[in-house]
This record gives sequence, structure tokens and C-alpha cells, in this order.
Amino acid sequence: MKKLTNPTPVKLPSGSWRCQVMVNGQRVSVVDEDPAVAHAKALALKAGLLQKEKPVQSMTVGETIDRYIESKDGVLSPATIRGYKKIRKNDLQELMGVKLPELRQERVQRAVNQMAKEKSPKSVRNAHGLLSAALSMYYPDFVLRTTMPQKTHHEIEIPDMDEISALLQASAGTKMEVPLLLAVWLGLRESEIRGLTWDCIEGDYLHVKQAIVDGENGPVLKGTKTYSGDRRIRLPEHIKEVLEKQPKTGRHIVTLSGHAMYNRLSRMSEKLGLPHRRFHDLRHTAASVAMSLGVPNTYTQKRMGHATDHMLKTVYLHTMRSKEDEYADKIDKTYNDLLHTDLHTKKDGA
Repeated sequence: MKKLTNPTPVKLPSGSWRCQVMVNGQRVSVVDEDPAVAHAKALALKAGLLQKEKPVQSMTVGETIDRYIESKDGVLSPATIRGYKKIRKNDLQELMGVKLPELRQERVQRAVNQMAKEKSPKSVRNAHGLLSAALSMYYPDFVLRTTMPQKTHHEIEIPDMDEISALLQASAGTKMEVPLLLAVWLGLRESEIRGLTWDCIEGDYLHVKQAIVDGENGPVLKGTKTYSGDRRIRLPEHIKEVLEKQPKTGRHIVTLSGHAMYNRLSRMSEKLGLPHRRFHDLRHTAASVAMSLGVPNTYTQKRMGHATDHMLKTVYLHTMRSKEDEYADKIDKTYNDLLHTDLHTKKDGA
């Protein structure tokens, strides 16, 4: 380590480094994982270029959440940080001005009850989760025991093959052709489609290695959602041909934003008389088709870029509506045949 001038960083048993300086007659400690950063912050505090952080006891819930979000800014995705800041601005507002020593479980429960009247159980859980994480870091003695609203069962309706066929035909030759093919055929996420660059095409394979998400200040290029999201998928000949016809006017294969893809899909569906879908529903189709064909979960999991098969078991473990009728017909036929079998005749003839 390069030798630093006073104040000298001191390594703590935890492995972090501490620098101490005098500010307005008070000794102030600065702790950081990097000794050089701790040293720089300490000098900035001494020079009045950096404000001393508030003692935890005088912080409000809002300030606690702000500090928590700031502490995670370098390790969480821009989309997650953006979501946290949205929660901080809009949810559980009656708690934000409350100082930590004055916070009570009953007050939290009332705020959650009120939010549950206006927003979905998922939104309530997300807001409470952020509050819980912030308190765990800065006020760990206060343990939340909040009763949460019951989860609502959301039945995902997956587009059937007639609907997919109509969308693919309508999108041929348009800017939506590639996004639709990549979603319904290869199972790519919207963010992964937006993140594809021309160097992701490696011969007969598509290397999914990055994504574009919407951060607080606009689109941000990042790694895949999970480690297993970095994957190579064999390109079908049809998709290769479509890609070869695309104009290579920039670095990215698809230049549409997520909002633009959603709007174009909505307009296309309305024009065709099809149900309204989220763009992510197209990815559901890719998983369901694979499962209806008897493709092993392990292969589908890898192809879809899931870290585990949990999503396949809990969300995708159903078939398209047309397949449900087909299976129901098979079951009905089995019992109808049974009812119309003369068991006594069969037994006598045995």
C-alpha cells in the first residue's frame, strides 16, 4: 500500500480501514474498505468539503433509506436503484419524516395497511422490503414484524401459436421482426434484446452477454441479469437470414427502446384483433413451447438463462390454452372408453 500522510489509515479487525480527524473540536472517524478512500474522505471532512454523516439516532426513516440506496449504488443494477428511488419518493410517505428512535411497529403497520388499499400486494412488499433492508443496516435493534397483505394469484395467459403466427407475419420486414423472433423463438428478455450488439453473433450462435436497462438517467448497458444469463444459443437459419438483411447502421442490432417495443406490440395486436400482451409474455411462449414438446427442464433453463428451474416450475409449468383443450380431450376419451366398455363381456371372454 502506498504510504499516506496524516491522518494515517488504521486497519480494523473487520478488514476495513479507519481514518480519524478533528472537525470543530470533535474527533470524527471515517471507515472504508479502501484505505486511500478513507484517507481522502477524512481530508475532505477536515477541509469542510464533505459533510459529516448524521448520527443514526438523529436520522429520519427517509434519510436512512437515502443512505441505504447510496451505499448500494455501485453493486445493484441501475434499474433496481431507479426502483428504490421511486419507492422512496412515492410510498410509505407518512413514515419518511419519522426519526428512528420514534419509529414503532404499529406506525409501520398502519402505513402498510394504508398502502395496501391503494396498491398491489407486490408493491407493498417491495416498499416494506426496502424499509426493512435499510433498518437492518442502520438500526438493527428495530426488527419489523409487519403483517403483509396476501399475495394475489396472477394467472399468466400465454399467446397460442395462432396468435404468435399472426404477429410474426405482421412484423415481417418491420423493426419489430427481430425483437419478436428473438423473444418467442429464442426466449430472450427485452433487456437482452436491447443489449445485443453485432459482435454477439458468433458464427452459428448468438452470444447473450449484456443487457440494456433503464436507469435513473436513461438507458444503461450492463451485464446479464444472472451469471447463467450469459449464454450462447444456436441461431436458426431463418433468424440468421433475417439478421443478415438488417441495416448495420450502428453498434446495436435492435435500436428500439423498451417503451417503443411495448407500444408497437400493442398497436400491432389491436390492429390484428388480438389480446393485449406485455412484451415479456412472448418470452413465456418460448418456455411453454419447449415444455409442451417435452424438452427437459435443464435444457430450457439453460436456453432461457435462468439461474434455477424455479421459474419453470412455478410460472411456466402450464401449457398454452389450445394444448389444455387437447389434453382435456385425451382425459375425457379415456374415461368415456372406460364407461362404454362391457366389463362382464370382457371378463367372460378372457
